[in-house]
Amino acid sequence: MTDDADTRSAEEIVAGEWRFLLDGGHDLIDTETVRAAHARPRLRQLFPLVSHGVLYFSGCTGMPAAHTGGQVHPRGADGRYRVAGPKGVGTLGRTETLYEAFALVAGNLPEECGPAVLGGAGHV
Repeated sequence: MTDDADTRSAEEIVAGEWRFLLDGGHDLIDTETVRAAHARPRLRQLFPLVSHGVLYFSGCTGMPAAHTGGQVHPRGADGRYRVAGPKGVGTLGRTETLYEAFALVAGNLPEECGPAVLGGAGHV
C-alpha cells in the first residue's frame, strides 16, 4: 500500500470502487445492475462488493465487510429479481426491474445506516 492510499478518505475509496464497477471493471457483474444501485443515494454512500453476480453493500471499506442492506440476485426463472436481506438471508421481495429492486434494498437500510467508514467490520 502506498502513502497515497493511506491518506484516502472512506468517501474517496467508496467513490473509486463505484467508478471501477460503473466502468465495467469487474467481470462478475453487469454495469446495468451497478447503474441501478448507484442511482440510489443511500446505497451510493456504501462500499459496493460483488460476488457471483450479486451486488451487496458494506458499511466499511475494508475486510471483513460489514454487510448492510440487502442483495439483488439476477433474474430468476420467473423473470423477476429476488431481493434478499443482508448476507443473502431471507427474501425482502421480488421485483420486475433492477431500479425497483434497489429501491427495496435502500428502503430496508437501517435508519442509522450512514456512509461507509474506513477499515473492517470492527470499525462500524
